[in-house]
Amino acid sequence: MAIDVQRVLVVGAGTMGSGIAQVAARAGYKTALFDVAPGAAQRAVERVADSLGRAVEKGRCTAQEREEALRRLAVASDLDAEAADADLIVEAAPEELQLKKELFARLSRATRPETILATNTSALPITAIAAAAKGPERVIGLHFFNPVPAMKLLEIVQGERTHPMVVTAARAVGARLGKEVVVVRDAPGFATSRLGIALAMEAIRMLEEGVASAEEIDRAIELGYGHPMGPLKLTDQVGLDVRLAIAEHLAVELGERFRPPQLLRRMVRAGKLGKKTGEGFYKY
Repeated sequence: MAIDVQRVLVVGAGTMGSGIAQVAARAGYKTALFDVAPGAAQRAVERVADSLGRAVEKGRCTAQEREEALRRLAVASDLDAEAADADLIVEAAPEELQLKKELFARLSRATRPETILATNTSALPITAIAAAAKGPERVIGLHFFNPVPAMKLLEIVQGERTHPMVVTAARAVGARLGKEVVVVRDAPGFATSRLGIALAMEAIRMLEEGVASAEEIDRAIELGYGHPMGPLKLTDQVGLDVRLAIAEHLAVELGERFRPPQLLRRMVRAGKLGKKTGEGFYKY
């Protein structure tokens, strides 16, 4: 069951999807980007072009490498037709289990039996998503981190029915993308989200209780423990709404210690979602 990945389809053209498409095209894969929202995929391609332009300015890639990557990147208008040609599909849709299950059911019908179906979910159960698919053994989690081009880690999540050769192929993809990979089993929150959410929720409680300011809490973690970014600043980067959804899921699965603080709920209700809205724990 050797799996040779050459063509990649990314489904979802938001921040994560565009980042995944960028690194795939940079790595030499023929890459297509699809989104249900009209014009979203084209705007994502334009963001990739801008991002690669900045990489050229900073000496991280050459102008020729940028042009070659952009030639490999295309907008997909027909999801089923593009899925039929793909060797690897990476889903980067919103963190809604039912949406992902419906999408994987559709993709599994449209693809060849050997096509790998991957989800970029940061916390939802891979095994439950796979159960909706035809051929659940080819479903795997490929959890990228934001911003995808800069972050070195790729967390590979193996579902209960994921075939070992799919894990091997995913490792090879990660290496070609220039990522360091960790392989974890399908447990609530995997490794990274479980640890990251625990730290973030406690930092928000500390802010809520007036222990210290957001800046001081972040600086304490950055300087005291060597984290490149404090938990509140990182929550702004990821999105307060995204982190709230993950925390609520983990609270159901793992218990009260993951219960989201009221401060987080109030900020999300007020539309203070972090960097993407211009205000979260910091102003942008």
